[in-house]
Amino acid sequence: MAELTISGNIHPILKDDYASEWMGIEVVALDDGHATVRMTLRQEMLNGFGMAHGGMIFAFGDTAFALACNPVNPLPGEDANITVAAGVDINFLKPAFRGQVLTAVANRRASTGRSGLYDIQIYAADPAPPVPGAAPHTPGADTATAPAATLPGQLPADTATGAAAAGELIAEFRGRSRTISKK
Repeated sequence: MAELTISGNIHPILKDDYASEWMGIEVVALDDGHATVRMTLRQEMLNGFGMAHGGMIFAFGDTAFALACNPVNPLPGEDANITVAAGVDINFLKPAFRGQVLTAVANRRASTGRSGLYDIQIYAADPAPPVPGAAPHTPGADTATAPAATLPGQLPADTATGAAAAGELIAEFRGRSRTISKK
């Protein structure tokens, strides 16, 4: 299973999320109303044109959306509720290809009563070449020091260098949420 922890806490919605596990989604940062996740595009995630299947990009953005909508540690009384998508729109701007690393940055824009509005930017970057003599990167190894939030359109900083992670904006996802009773 992909690393799904932030400082040792597992988000409750990921416990039985087999789709996110299959996709290899890794949590990079998590805060109230914010989530940053990443994954690497594999061959079985491509369409007949050799680029990322739109459904894979959508599912990836949807996971970031769900993580941003639902608290890691619900307050007493909140654990009887879940927040789900009431509707979403996605705009595909550029293709992504096998081996590229996708990063989704989800931020809450507004929340009133049981309704919320979230924007998720999805970026694609070629994997960084290995640094000679450096230990290989272990997915999830840097999650404890990852930034808790980013500005819209800004990628989280690379924890090793402090520089913004490389990547091109490939999709914009807007989600409308609704908090409902868990049954």
